[in-house]
Amino acid sequence: MRDRATKPRMRLSRIVEMNLGFLGIQFSFGLQQANMGPIYRYLGADEAHLPLLWLAGPVTGLLVQPIVGALSDRTVSRWGRRTPYFLIGAVLCSLGLLMMPYSPTLWFAASLLWMLDAANNITMEPYRAYVSDRLDESQRSVGFLTQSAFTGLAQTLSYLAPSLLVWWGFDADLVDANGIPDVTRIAFLIGAVISISTILWSVLRVPELPLPPEEIARMQSDRLSFGTALRDFMAAVREMPTAMRQLALSMLLQWFAMFAYWQFISFALARAIFDTADPASSGFRQAVLLTGQAGALYNAVAFLAAFAMVPLSRRIGPHYIHAVAVVLSGAAMLAIPGTSDHTHLFLLMIGIGIGWASMMGNPYVMLANAIPPERTGVYMGIFNMFIVIPMLLETLIVPVIYRPLLESDPRNILLMSGMMMIAAGAATLMVRTPRKN
Repeated sequence: MRDRATKPRMRLSRIVEMNLGFLGIQFSFGLQQANMGPIYRYLGADEAHLPLLWLAGPVTGLLVQPIVGALSDRTVSRWGRRTPYFLIGAVLCSLGLLMMPYSPTLWFAASLLWMLDAANNITMEPYRAYVSDRLDESQRSVGFLTQSAFTGLAQTLSYLAPSLLVWWGFDADLVDANGIPDVTRIAFLIGAVISISTILWSVLRVPELPLPPEEIARMQSDRLSFGTALRDFMAAVREMPTAMRQLALSMLLQWFAMFAYWQFISFALARAIFDTADPASSGFRQAVLLTGQAGALYNAVAFLAAFAMVPLSRRIGPHYIHAVAVVLSGAAMLAIPGTSDHTHLFLLMIGIGIGWASMMGNPYVMLANAIPPERTGVYMGIFNMFIVIPMLLETLIVPVIYRPLLESDPRNILLMSGMMMIAAGAATLMVRTPRKN
């Protein structure tokens, strides 16, 4: 009851404004998902070793998010508890986006991805904690599923950006000396502007609630430092709520699968529809554009599905909705390698989009209702480990099995991912969220 009494209810329009910054964060992620694999191939990377070049995301997430989450729980500043982290991350992210498509070498692009992912991770968990801070329990489903909707919208726009530029008259085959298309460079420039402007809008329009004096006194009695953040992190791991532990297996399976899907979907479509594996060919560039169009469609579906899930999640329960959603996504992944035309592929994106909407919303609804509000930041950071550890495992395992078990065929990656998503749906049914009076 204390949570409801101290946090004023917000209009939907204000909840939308407070989550607008998430659009900028996810626009950046969408650009990475759609373009980093092709950029690495343009710069000469070997297909089997591509996952190793994506190590930046899981490693920075593993190291940065839990510590930043714990630090933000204890931060007292004139800007608020979470806002300093939003602003630092947004500035670094914009710089990374500006430089990425001008990478002259493979090592330069890989290094920039470390900076870009670190910046996104500095922003991500404080932003999720900000939603829990700002909303009472009855509105958290709306808050997190609004974030999911913005994820769908942002990634729709980011995936589609190069194709939109081509439809507006830019030449898809116009490339620089390193083979990176001009439309890719322009899309990253747009992303840099969106990243910082949307974060600024959110923090200026919907500032954080002021902390009560007793909460500030409690935080200041135990001085903010790396040591206190690490101690909070270790204590939170020991006292992890049961529902959070039960989510671990489902998260492992679904995020391993989704990370592999992002890395190899362009290459799978190049073989399935354009019958090419040559990154210098026009067919490969067309496959990259098709990946963007398909990705835009599944994110548009996710944008709409996230709103539909709000009443369903309340009525049926987030774990049941999530189980069905990821199974639909897995079935679509299993079907993609057999597609040979655009129409069939776009129909399959409906399943991918429903699963993606749920992945970005329902697990956080389950989590937010199970953790103590004063430790939201550190638990959101720990929960992110349930995402980045599967990604880290994927980057280490796939290069080992790509040739001997998957026959150097990216279509087999999608078959593996589809089976893992279906298994994740089954694992979600084991989660038991706490009952609320």
